[in-house]
Amino acid sequence: MHAWPTPQVPELPGFPAPGPVRVHDSSTGELVEAAPGPQARLYACGITPYDATHIGHANTYVAFDLLVRAWLDAGKDVVYTSNVTDVDDPLLERAEATGVDWRDLAASQIALFREDMTALGVVPPRTWTGAVESVPDVARAVADLLESGAAYRVPLEPGAGGTTPELGDVYADLTADPRFGTVAHLDREQALATFAERGGDPGREGKKDALDPLLWRRERAGEPAWDGGPLGTGRPGWHIECAVIARDGLGLAGGERFDVQGGGCDLLFPHHEMSTSHLRLLCPTSEAEGEPAAARTHVHAGLVAYQGEKMSKSLGNLVLVSRLREDGHDPMAVRLALLAHHYRTEWEWDETSLPAAEARLARWRDAVSGNGGPSAGETLVAVRAALAEDLDAPAALAAVDAWAEVALDPARDTSADEEGAPGIISRMVNALLGVRI
Repeated sequence: MHAWPTPQVPELPGFPAPGPVRVHDSSTGELVEAAPGPQARLYACGITPYDATHIGHANTYVAFDLLVRAWLDAGKDVVYTSNVTDVDDPLLERAEATGVDWRDLAASQIALFREDMTALGVVPPRTWTGAVESVPDVARAVADLLESGAAYRVPLEPGAGGTTPELGDVYADLTADPRFGTVAHLDREQALATFAERGGDPGREGKKDALDPLLWRRERAGEPAWDGGPLGTGRPGWHIECAVIARDGLGLAGGERFDVQGGGCDLLFPHHEMSTSHLRLLCPTSEAEGEPAAARTHVHAGLVAYQGEKMSKSLGNLVLVSRLREDGHDPMAVRLALLAHHYRTEWEWDETSLPAAEARLARWRDAVSGNGGPSAGETLVAVRAALAEDLDAPAALAAVDAWAEVALDPARDTSADEEGAPGIISRMVNALLGVRI
């Protein structure tokens, strides 16, 4: 699957670096170095394409774009992988409800997502893989888990399974992973409730444990299905899809750990807990680290509300980036509206969000319009330092605001102005914040 075009990311002057980029680890609650080595590897979970791209989506991908840009500024080789869940129950349900072929619905929403990410200046992943194109790899992975005893079959209801109903659905046996639970740290009661709320099936008869997740769903009438070889016809489960795409896209087959697994905070459990568990079992233990392949750090963006409720497709309270663009709003203002909130906070989009961002964008553009201006060095250091401390975009915006206020002050002393300072600010805002001014 082809991602969107890579935006230009300017190189910046070598002012003193504030230190390594640190992020909040959702598993430990601590600030940790996001990527301790010369290479930074990130897996951010992608969309299920049936209502793209709402502000909640954009908030998440702009947040991880900040991380990618901070790593690039630090000179790291960034290996970024993401997915598109282009076959899944919610997509199939929406296609049936609207009378659209599920493939056409997915294709149209993926194209729209590409356009929105391009407009917002998001650096694309190096590999961007759809669930459909990963089916052969997922099927092989599930077969390996079955062979190792880390998965098992569950009998089907009458009429399911095509010509080989005896093969059954395939579920992961979580007892095969002694580290299960170390991502979200939920107790049993919390885990069961959250699993049921977020797409799990704790009440499925025939499972060894209520929390065991689906790996391979056998063919059902009216649903798409692929040849899974020894698994029988069917399609992948959600968690194993991401595990396999992360393994292959980040090059984890040798047992290496990667740096950051990310997404919205509603993915911490069960999705990231389950996909991490699958990765541990699919990849050998790295002798160098003594740990199986998985993310060192889990990073999650807060959810965005609208009209008093969490923005979600099921509620229909969506603010779509494409609609804002159609209405003539500058995508850079949309991006600034997102950056005005720390990525981990939960906040609400309202009628003030965009006008405030548009006013800020206009001030910044006015401030960099001349050849000379206040020195840019301290501002560059401040923005880098803000992003290095858990991607603190609001603090970074405040630093640029302060520079712009001085630059636009008609009464200021211009004798100390530096030629080219506005250009440095403009390139810095583009490179680190992804805002073209």
